[in-house]
Amino acid sequence: MACSAALAVTGLAVVDAPAAWAAGPNVAYTANAGSNNVSVIDVATNSVTATIPVGSTPQGVTENAAGTRVYVTNRGANTVSVIDTSTNTVTATISGFSGPAGITISPDGTRVYVVNVTSQTVSVIDTSTNTITGTAIPVGTAPFRITASPDGSRVYVANQGVSPANGTISVISTATATVVDTITVGRGPLVLKSNPAGTLLYVANQVGNTVSVINTPANTIAATITVGSLPQGVAVSPDGSEVYVTNQTSNNVSVIDAATNTVAATIAVGTGPVAAAFNANGSYAYVTNYNAGTVSVIDTNTRTSVATVTVGTRPYDIAPDLVPLPAPVVTAISPTSGPTTGSTVVTVTGTNFTGATAVTFGGTPGTGLTCTATSCTVTSPAHAAGTVDVQVTTPGGTSATSAADQFTYVAAAADIDVDVTAQPHLGILVPYLTYTLTARDLGPGAATSATVTASLPPGASATNLSTGCTTATGTVTCTYGPIANGTAVSKTFRIPLNLLSLGHVTVTGVRTASAPADPNAANDSASATCTVISIILATCP
Repeated sequence: MACSAALAVTGLAVVDAPAAWAAGPNVAYTANAGSNNVSVIDVATNSVTATIPVGSTPQGVTENAAGTRVYVTNRGANTVSVIDTSTNTVTATISGFSGPAGITISPDGTRVYVVNVTSQTVSVIDTSTNTITGTAIPVGTAPFRITASPDGSRVYVANQGVSPANGTISVISTATATVVDTITVGRGPLVLKSNPAGTLLYVANQVGNTVSVINTPANTIAATITVGSLPQGVAVSPDGSEVYVTNQTSNNVSVIDAATNTVAATIAVGTGPVAAAFNANGSYAYVTNYNAGTVSVIDTNTRTSVATVTVGTRPYDIAPDLVPLPAPVVTAISPTSGPTTGSTVVTVTGTNFTGATAVTFGGTPGTGLTCTATSCTVTSPAHAAGTVDVQVTTPGGTSATSAADQFTYVAAAADIDVDVTAQPHLGILVPYLTYTLTARDLGPGAATSATVTASLPPGASATNLSTGCTTATGTVTCTYGPIANGTAVSKTFRIPLNLLSLGHVTVTGVRTASAPADPNAANDSASATCTVISIILATCP
């Protein structure tokens, strides 16, 4: 049986959520009119992760912006089920409706609006108490579908009317809870949706196989577009550039170019498509196939159905209006380490990377970011030594930390080359030998510090030490501050001579400490020897 026939008997209606919907959990919900339950779809894997029993003949579903509550109209039970999304259980059942079908929620989540098909009214639920507030609002004849404006100031109700007359749209002021305008559209209006800007309203007229485009500031018809057979659902892309219309008996989706109000493409889906929704960045659309008991997943770039998800019987509705994007997941990085100076090109592998805006290393963004759906290449920033998490951020969120995303910053090694030279200063008055201890950084990293200790000949002493040098019996110790790669720092001291200072005077300098680590011990020491013949004659080659 086609869904339109079911509508004539039971008054099926679909749900709506505000066009600028915030992303909650990465799931979508379908109201399954034939199996009296709600299917929970993980949009990252396109699989059903839970099935929630609700009331009889669920017709519509909507979700609050926080993603914490889902509301389902149960046409056969005259109730609305309230689902806690953290537990996927019904936590409240609200009664007092008359054939509840279409449902929508205010952008701030404080009010839920429910179409009563039997009494031709709209009831308002206070979500803080889960009770009906105020008096039901009378609308037009045979109301089915309802949607809220993005700013929450208006609620629009599609009234099918009595064939062959055209249907109408009731415009409700949410401030006064009264109908403030009525707009005549095509025959059998069932589904309607606002664009993100709130300036246009798209209405699917199932009897006339058309879509009416309403200029909402003026509440006048701006265009009428012919689509497929028995249009049942409308979804507007997040940027408002395209409108998807589900055509139940032609088993396809009409893609409307919003700039020209023409059908730009037709996409084949399952049998009996009714409701539709985009994901948060418009890269995918989801269509419930009423007759097939499935949801078609459409790649909007290629305009083809790329997956089919089996749900409950007669899925008529889907929420939220903008299905949240799945969060990115990092499964590996390569390489897993690099210097603290940064500049390491890192490949991050995982899933759901489309639209990535940043890759961070311990919270610091990398540079030169390029990404595909499963891989990102990024250059690491400078960072202190240690292990950090590499996280990917997309419109769907930021990847959770795990062992797979860890990158270790290693202080770049600094090879300290030690050199010792000597110079005689002779004469009768104050003869001495000058020794120079040089610490040269051969890289690849910069040295933050270094220490060179010189051993003196037996009986020798040191004077006139450079700043940073100290002496003890038989030694001189010099400390060096930062040394840039490719540069050298020298320090000097003197060994006084006397009449007995004859023979070889050898000073050996040894690197005794440095940071970061020195990778090459072969050049950590050096010696210089002066041969003293008298206080007026010495050689220091």
